[in-house]
Amino acid sequence: MTTTRSNTTEGATRAAPPVHKTAILVIILVSYFMILLDNSIIFTGLPSIQRTLGFSSTGLAWVQDAYTLTFGGLLLLASRAGDILGRRRLFIIGLIVFSGASLFVGASPVGSWMVAARAVQGIGAAIVAPTSLSLLTATFPAGRERNRAVALYSATAGIGASLGMVIGGVLADLVSWRAGFFINIPIGAVMIVLATKYLVEQPKRPGKFDVLGAVTSTVGIGAIIFGIIESSSRGWASPVTLVSIAVGAALLVVLVVHEARAAEPIMPLRLFVSRHRSGAYAVRFLYLGAMMGFFFFTTQYLQEVHGWNPLQAGLGFLPMTAVNFAVALNVTRLGRFIRPVPMLAIGVILTLAGMFWLSLVTADTGYIVSVGLPMLLIGAGQGLAFAPLTSFGISGVEAHDAGAASGLLNTAHQLGSSVGLAILVAVGAGAVAAHESTTAAVIARVHGALTGSSVMLAVALVVSLVFHHRNSLVFHRRKEFQS
Repeated sequence: MTTTRSNTTEGATRAAPPVHKTAILVIILVSYFMILLDNSIIFTGLPSIQRTLGFSSTGLAWVQDAYTLTFGGLLLLASRAGDILGRRRLFIIGLIVFSGASLFVGASPVGSWMVAARAVQGIGAAIVAPTSLSLLTATFPAGRERNRAVALYSATAGIGASLGMVIGGVLADLVSWRAGFFINIPIGAVMIVLATKYLVEQPKRPGKFDVLGAVTSTVGIGAIIFGIIESSSRGWASPVTLVSIAVGAALLVVLVVHEARAAEPIMPLRLFVSRHRSGAYAVRFLYLGAMMGFFFFTTQYLQEVHGWNPLQAGLGFLPMTAVNFAVALNVTRLGRFIRPVPMLAIGVILTLAGMFWLSLVTADTGYIVSVGLPMLLIGAGQGLAFAPLTSFGISGVEAHDAGAASGLLNTAHQLGSSVGLAILVAVGAGAVAAHESTTAAVIARVHGALTGSSVMLAVALVVSLVFHHRNSLVFHRRKEFQS
C-alpha cells in the first residue's frame, strides 16, 4: 500500500494532504488489537487478582463483566457519535480514555477501584472498535485493497483473543497481572501520536443525535448483558435476572419501533435488509459465544485438572495462536481459490470439530491429544471464519452507514461473548453432580460447557448456509448474466 495524493480545485488547484494508507492501517490494527487483548488477557491472571485484591468469587466475575457491559452497551451510541463528531476525533478520544483507564486498572489498590476502571476501559473500547472499522472502510476503496485490509483486521480480531491468553499467562507468572494493563499505556500513547499525525478526518454527517435510540439501545443492551451476567451467580429464576432481561428486551423492542420511524436512526433498519449482513451478525454472535466459552473453560481445565500455572496455561494456547496467525495472514491468498461462503462454512466446521473433540477431555488424557490437536483445528477454523464474517457484515454499506454497520458488527461480537459465556457457565454448572470431587466437577463442567459451545457452532453453520448460500448463488448468476 502506497502513499496517495488527491487534488482539490477551489478556484486554483491545491494538493490535499497525503494519505499514508500503510500508517493508517497499522494504527487501526494495533489499536484494535489492544482493546481485544484486554478481553482475554484477564483470564489467566484472575487467580492472582483474586488473591491480591481480595475478591469474592462473585466479585471477581465483575473484573471481566464491567468491561463487557460498557463495551457492548455503548457501541451503537459511539458509532453514531463518530458519524456526527468525526471518526478521527472520536478514535483519538477513545484511545485516550482506554489508555488512561488502563493505568488505573494496573494501579488498582482495591477491588472496587479495579471494577470501576475496567468499566471506563470498556467505554474507551466501545469508541475505538467501531470507529476503527469505519476509518478502514473509508480509507481503502472496495476491491483488492479493502479485501486485504479487512482480512488483516479480521486476523487481528481472531488473534487478539488467543494471544491475550498467552501474554496474560506469561506476564501474570513472570512479572505481575498488573503488567498486562500497564503495557497499554506506552502502546496507546504511541498510537495517539501517530493517529494525530496520519489519520485523515472523514466528512462528518450533519445531524442530531437520535436521543431515544441512544437511550434505548444503550440501556437495553446493557440491561440484557447485566441480567445474563447476574444469572451466573443468582440463577436464571432470580428476579434480578428476569427483570433485567425483560426490561432490556422491552427497550430493544421500543428501539426497533422507533428506528423504523426515526429520520436519523442510530441503528438503521435498512442494514438488516441484506441477508449477508444479517447472517454475519447472527453467526458472529453464536461463534463468539462458543469461543469465549472455549477460552474460559479450557483455562480452568489446564490449571485445575493438569495443575498448570498461569504461564504454562497461557503457553498452552500457542498451537491455536500460531495456526490462527498463519491461516489469517494467508486468507486473502486463499480467497483466490475459495469463495467467501465456502470459506466461512469450512472455518465453522473446523472450529466445530475441534470444539467437540476438546469437549471429550478427561482427567487422564494428555495435553497433546486432548487439547493441543483440537486447538489446531480451532485455530485454523477461526483464521478462516473471521475474514468473511467481517466482509459480509459491512458488504454493500453506503458511506453514511459505515459507522452504524461497524457498530452492529462489534455489538454482535460483544453480545455474543457475554451472552454465550453466561449461558455456557450455567450449562457447565448444571452438568456437575453434587457428590462429585473437585477434579470430577471441573471435568463435568468443561464437558458440559464445551458441548454447549459445539451446539452453538452447529447452529452458526446452519445459519451461515441459510443466510449466505442463496445470496451467493444469486450474486454469481447476476455477474454471469451481465457478462
